[in-house]
Amino acid sequence: MPGKSSPSRRIWLALVSGIVASFLVFGPWVRDVARAARDTYESLEVFANIIHIVQRHYVKEVSTEDLIQGAVDGMMSALDPHSAYLTPDLYRELQVDTKGTFGGLGIEITVKDDVLTVIAPLEDTPAFRAGVKASDRIIRIDGQITKDMSLMKAVSLMRGPKGSKVKLTLVREGRAEPFDVELTREIIKVKSVKDVKTYDNRYGYVRLLQFQEGTARELQDAITQLDKQTKNDLQGLILDLRHDPGGLLNEAVKVCDIFLDAGLIVYTEGRTENQKQRFLAQNDGSEPKAPLVVLVDEGSASASEIVAGCLQDHKRAVLVGETTFGKGSVQTVLPLSNGEALKLTTSRYYTPSGRSIQERGLEPDVKIASLAHASPHAFDANPASDPAVRSALSYLRDRNLDKHVALAGSR
Repeated sequence: MPGKSSPSRRIWLALVSGIVASFLVFGPWVRDVARAARDTYESLEVFANIIHIVQRHYVKEVSTEDLIQGAVDGMMSALDPHSAYLTPDLYRELQVDTKGTFGGLGIEITVKDDVLTVIAPLEDTPAFRAGVKASDRIIRIDGQITKDMSLMKAVSLMRGPKGSKVKLTLVREGRAEPFDVELTREIIKVKSVKDVKTYDNRYGYVRLLQFQEGTARELQDAITQLDKQTKNDLQGLILDLRHDPGGLLNEAVKVCDIFLDAGLIVYTEGRTENQKQRFLAQNDGSEPKAPLVVLVDEGSASASEIVAGCLQDHKRAVLVGETTFGKGSVQTVLPLSNGEALKLTTSRYYTPSGRSIQERGLEPDVKIASLAHASPHAFDANPASDPAVRSALSYLRDRNLDKHVALAGSR
């Protein structure tokens, strides 16, 4: 019949229409992908030319492997201090760290303002006993200048066989000249919970040294112990996170969940969907109801800040002490071939109210100068000599007094 097209013509027109529609929809995306591929190719061509020129003209012979290794290290350090390429040895060391037993000095470090900086020494370790303090800057390790040194390189230099020595050259605020500290390496065994004690037979105190496997369980056991010591009349709790450099995110979430029966604990934001996570509290009916004070200082970082920020946002705890360190980024370890890996910053975490801690830290509700400025050995939790503990007890006693006054007025 006139005007009726054949089936093959209709299929052809449909295909053409589909191609045109696809180009209209996906054309910009295809162009962007092509442009990105072209830019990447051109950059790699420049990189290859640089390798060729260096190998041909540099004062001594350099292998392609060494040049590429240096380029990868530079790429990671250009991103942020916490991203790094891990050799098989460094990857194995990183896996050991989370178990709570490793060899070294007992010191948590980062790069702050382009300088290798101490977050905090772990208690009862060589660094702690030698008087290394939070915010000390490490300018040399066994004479090697640390300027532009990656974190993983610094870690590898400070680790070594038990009994061997290492010398750190430190710069400290308030001291005019750099000074050396010689440390003897030990096998570091870190317990999460320390100094479980009571005051006035009704107020409890627990200090957390680090967040590692089992931290939340150890803390729950400590609270149970305090309940027994106060004959189930625990009227207030002090959670000391001073000089706690952090650790495992999932343990921080579990610690928060001990004190909350509902609500958001922390959330992360990254570029991909699997990097956007929300962690919620669960009601198991065993949450302690006693008022809570959390002690923090400039050595409280990472997981410590997650706990402190969460409990502060929920008004479940009062923060006493100093502004915290300010590490609010999340690193993911991505395995490569031959036992290598990349430790890459993939997201940042935020407190329930949406605060980013990265490079800001948390402001305490009550500011008290840290005793660590005077001596790192001053964490004895003695109210007579520890102003932060004294302030926390004063708050808890006032809360207890207010409760009794309210009960008397209702009679």
